Parts: sequence; C-alpha cells; structure tokens
Amino acid sequence: MCVCCFECCIKCLGGVPYASLIATILCFAGVTLFCGCGHVALTGTLTMLENHFSTVRTDHASLTNVIQILQYTIYGIGPFLLVYGVVLLAEGFYTTSAVKDLQNEFKTSVCGRCITATFMFLTYVLALAWLGIFGFSAIPVFLFYNMWNTCAAMRSPMANITSPDSICVDVRQYGVIPWNATPGKACGSALGDICNTSEFYLSYHLYIVACAGAGATVIALIHYLMILAANWGYLKDAVQTHVYQDIKTRTTRSSQTCSPLKGGPLTPTHKDTSLAKPCPVLHAHTHTHTHTHHTHTQGPPSGH
Repeated sequence: MCVCCFECCIKCLGGVPYASLIATILCFAGVTLFCGCGHVALTGTLTMLENHFSTVRTDHASLTNVIQILQYTIYGIGPFLLVYGVVLLAEGFYTTSAVKDLQNEFKTSVCGRCITATFMFLTYVLALAWLGIFGFSAIPVFLFYNMWNTCAAMRSPMANITSPDSICVDVRQYGVIPWNATPGKACGSALGDICNTSEFYLSYHLYIVACAGAGATVIALIHYLMILAANWGYLKDAVQTHVYQDIKTRTTRSSQTCSPLKGGPLTPTHKDTSLAKPCPVLHAHTHTHTHTHHTHTQGPPSGH
C-alpha cells in the first residue's frame, strides 16, 4: 500500500509544471504588492498634498481625479492578472500532460498549439504594458527620494553650507499641482514637519514596494512568455511524433494483411478487411495455370 501511494505521488508530482507554478507565484506576489501598496500610497500622497502643499481643493481637483482613476484601474488590474495567471498555470498543466502522453489525439494537439500561440501574443502585450507601468511607478519613488534627501540635509547642518530655513521643496516644479496652488512649497520647519509625518514615511516606502512588485510582475510575464514558447515547440514535436506513429501503425497493419498458406494463395488474416490487398502471388499462379492450359490445347507433336 505504501509503495502504491508513493508511486502515485511521484506520478502526480511528475505532471506538475514547475516553471509555470513558479511564474504564477511570482506574478501573484508582484500584482498583490503593486496593487495593495500602490493604492495605499496614492491615498497617503493625496492626504499629504491637501494638508501641506495645496490647501484649496479646487487647485488640485484634476490631481484628485487622476488619483481616483488610478485607484479604480488598480481594482481592475489586480483581479484580471490573477485570473490570467491561473489560466496560464492551467495551460501549463495541459501542455505537460499532452507532451507526456504522446498518444493524444491529433486535433487536441493542434488546438493546444493555437491556444498557446494566442497566449503568447497576449502575454507579450501584457509584458510591454507592465514594463510601462514599472517605469511609471518609478516616478513617485524618484520624487519622494529627492524629498527624503532634502529632509536628511536639514537634519545634518554640518553637511551643507545653507541654513535649514532656506531649504525648500516645491512640488509645483514637478507638475503635480498647478503653479497657482497655495502654498505650493514647504521650507524650513514646515518641511521638517512634513518629513516627520506618517503619510510621507509610509507613502515613500510603499511606493518602493509597489515599484518592486511591478518589476516582479514584469519578470513573471517574461517567464510566462518563455514557458509558452517552449510549450508551443513541445506541442509541435508531439504532433509530429503522433503523425509518425500513426503512419508507422498503418504501414505495419498493411504489411500484416496477408499471411501465406502452404500450397495455396495468400489469404487475409487481419480483422480489418478494409486494408486487405490482393497478393501478387495469386496473379502469378493464375498466369501459370493459363499457360499450362494453353500448352494442352496445342496439337500433338510431330514424330520423326
């Protein structure tokens, strides 16, 4: 019983597409980090801007709309990519079973190749899209990094020759808020208070994690793309192997259609009579018989 269970477990583990499984786990982790951390970071950024850089809501109304659109987009991106990862994992299971079972039907393998080619195209498009998302998510990391360094310079007066009150951060120069926003910038102690807020500290680190999640998603999609390309080649080889075996089987059956009997013609012995072919020995025997009959019908030989 233990040996049977062990063999069953080994057989099940042998059918697991480990490459697709690793890519799926990486994709799930990357999407979860990007969507979760990105959503919270956007909310913290909007709160920080409203409290310190743009106290009038009408000045940053467009920014508020953009942040809401990004958050709604995150709501759609997360579930879609998670479902897509599950579908690609299922495709990996199908391809593994199809390659291991070389006796699968020809139509099934051809259909699998078409599905794999479709997934290759979709994954390629998604990889390009997420590459753009990865680059876009690096922008807030860069902005917060500059602000973080400015705050660090304020805490160490010996490292700079200017007074802390003359150190400012103007977010209007980044195009985040319009130039008529009030106050638009923070200097000295006001900037120090912003750097000490939980919104700034949390948003900065969440943006870093979200950017890392986007990068992990890009790596997962590239991994998926390589897996799909390999699966397409495996299915192509499986189809060719199946066609070869089918031709070989038909040839073997046709060669076993007739079996010789002693002193008589070859008679069909295979159950599949549709493949039976006339044996050339029959024609040779008939020709000999005709020749003999023709010899007997001739006149008697002349004597000397």
